[in-house]
Amino acid sequence: MPESLEKHGVSVLVLDADGTPIATVQDALDLLVSASYEGAELVAVPAGRFDDSFYDLSSGLAGEVLQKLANYRLRLAVFGDISRHLRASKALPDLVRELNRGRDVWFVTDLDELDARLSG
Repeated sequence: MPESLEKHGVSVLVLDADGTPIATVQDALDLLVSASYEGAELVAVPAGRFDDSFYDLSSGLAGEVLQKLANYRLRLAVFGDISRHLRASKALPDLVRELNRGRDVWFVTDLDELDARLSG
């Protein structure tokens, strides 16, 4: 069951590690509906909830998901270990680094790091 939290003035919906994988754009839209219902501004998703194709940028899934989130003005934090995906890709490390410079999409190691990002 997702947990709704308030962190540093930001309404955060934290998804459980166990749950429906996010493997399609429709799965991302379902996430948007759930987040909107909860009044969330940011959704924190365990890295393992995303299908491996999300981390394979050539699949286009990450781009489509990130575009949908941007269209609906919903922020995203992916938390957990994505090191194997980073090692397997030349483009993913660059994307993660670029996104982490912004404020709309972050890849963080855990919820404590997300809390620190939101506080600063």
